[in-house]
Amino acid sequence: MAETVIDLIRHGEPAGGRRYRGHGVDDPLTEKGWSQMWNAVGGYCQWSHIVTSPLLRCEAFATALGERHGIPVMIESRFKEVGFGVWEGLSHDEIKIGRVDDYQAFLRDPVNCRPPGAEPLDDFIERVSAAYDEIIKQHPYGRILIVAHAGVMRAIIAKTLHAAPSGLYRVKISNGGVTRIRHAAEGGVVEFLNGKLT
Repeated sequence: MAETVIDLIRHGEPAGGRRYRGHGVDDPLTEKGWSQMWNAVGGYCQWSHIVTSPLLRCEAFATALGERHGIPVMIESRFKEVGFGVWEGLSHDEIKIGRVDDYQAFLRDPVNCRPPGAEPLDDFIERVSAAYDEIIKQHPYGRILIVAHAGVMRAIIAKTLHAAPSGLYRVKISNGGVTRIRHAAEGGVVEFLNGKLT
């Protein structure tokens, strides 16, 4: 039976602290961020391909990992993070405290209460899903690593679980955390979340 194993890893801690980056702010990884990612993958190197977001906080690690193990790396622009509009570049505290009403509305209804100028959540899910489906189709027996963002990983997990977009932000995705999804003809199964490879 054709089976594709997808490992998803979120980028490590970026410079600049906790803030809304979306795809308009592209901070590099801190030293801690690099360590989080290397520690998460350990010596594991069984992937046939690595696919990465084009943003520096993902692409730099994906390139380094591919070079270390001789694994081809492909940049997939549709795996960039969701756009947060006017919130991009602002810290979580600036939003939680300075824009408390907007923040609470966003938590209650992230589909309809987006920050001004933010990418519509349905559009984001659609672009991520299209890229993900292509990878599954192109690699029916493959082991693929996707280096991406919390939002991208949430969208893929929600797609796998047939979960509504309204619950997207109720899944915690840790910096450097690995999630594995195993795909067969009947669909995907999430094997673990925020783990490490050995």
